[in-house]
Amino acid sequence: PGRDVDAALAAVAGGTSAEDAWDALDDLVDLGLLQDTAEGRYRFHDLVRLFARDRLQREETAAERAALAERTTSWLLRTATAAGAWFGPADGRPEVPDAGLAGLAGHAPLASAEEADEWLRAGADNWLGALRLAAEGGRHTEVLDCAESMGWYSERWVHGPHWNEVFTLGAMAAAALGNHGRHAAQLNQVAWVHGVQTLDAEAVLRCTAEAMDLAARSDATAQLAWAHCRAVPGYRLLGRLDEAAASASRAAEMFKGLGDTRAYCSSLVNLGLCRRDQGRHEEALESLREVVALAGAAGSGMTPGTAAFVRRHALAPLGGSLALLGRRAEAVEALTEATAPGERLDPSHWQADALEQLAALLAEEGRGAESRLAYERAALMFETLGDADAHRRCAARATAAP
Repeated sequence: PGRDVDAALAAVAGGTSAEDAWDALDDLVDLGLLQDTAEGRYRFHDLVRLFARDRLQREETAAERAALAERTTSWLLRTATAAGAWFGPADGRPEVPDAGLAGLAGHAPLASAEEADEWLRAGADNWLGALRLAAEGGRHTEVLDCAESMGWYSERWVHGPHWNEVFTLGAMAAAALGNHGRHAAQLNQVAWVHGVQTLDAEAVLRCTAEAMDLAARSDATAQLAWAHCRAVPGYRLLGRLDEAAASASRAAEMFKGLGDTRAYCSSLVNLGLCRRDQGRHEEALESLREVVALAGAAGSGMTPGTAAFVRRHALAPLGGSLALLGRRAEAVEALTEATAPGERLDPSHWQADALEQLAALLAEEGRGAESRLAYERAALMFETLGDADAHRRCAARATAAP
């Protein structure tokens, strides 16, 4: 479905071995019929692609083309589902059927979370294309399984351009299957997209209201809690801070009762942000410090990677609240850890904002070189996020830093 392929997908499409797929791809590159990249991916020139598609229509029967589409679509969906599952709350290899490569004995395409992350990013247009085809074909269970597996991973790639479509297709599949609880879960994911990407407060509250109704009808307590959690950004965007704090508190209470530490931490971060916005900085610090403590505690139930992500996500607003209280040294320490280069995460506004705030504090401390570096990192991140004004502001301050 996508514009390029790797050897694994080529092997599945061709029904051949990995070795034969590599040889065929290299031969086609030598003949000028394919273009290759340093990342080991191959694509057609647009005109050659049109020609190849025409030959496929002429030379293969309808049954053969249908079998080809089924084979590639199924493999892409299984592999994407397995890849997304690496980022769930369980530690280690996800408990999903091995996506496997048809006819490739011993090949393990997703041996780690890092490999899964690389595969999902590099092949996004392929697995998303497969998801669309499956949705068009009424393959609701496969579509919903794939969309659900992306729930945790989407937080690692916050500004992926396709999340609204992925979770909307998931919601439609759940509705077609008549599963109210899973439908509510996908609507909560759509609400998350509107809260972090489109910043559409009305869409956030519309999705969460529907999710609450569905969750109540199906006794899906966890999804009712998530609906309260996902509603918080909508209320904050509208300046309805009391409602935002009440929703965050309700979600935290429900997740604590369910024993879901990861979700409880998400709600506490939301509550901390609400308290900060209300000027109640000591209360904000209390919520955020609880998250930091839970992330560092043994037996929290969170994987090491998830705990590290949760800790950084709490340290950014914690540093902001410390700065507002005039506790600059502590703020610098918290913001430095929150923005330290480390595990691959998609650039996000909370990271960029934290970097800009850190740069300003470092400048006040007379640490010009460190301030300049932080402003440069913030400028680059804002540029990646498409925030031109913030990019220019940070770039100018980086240049002006002593």
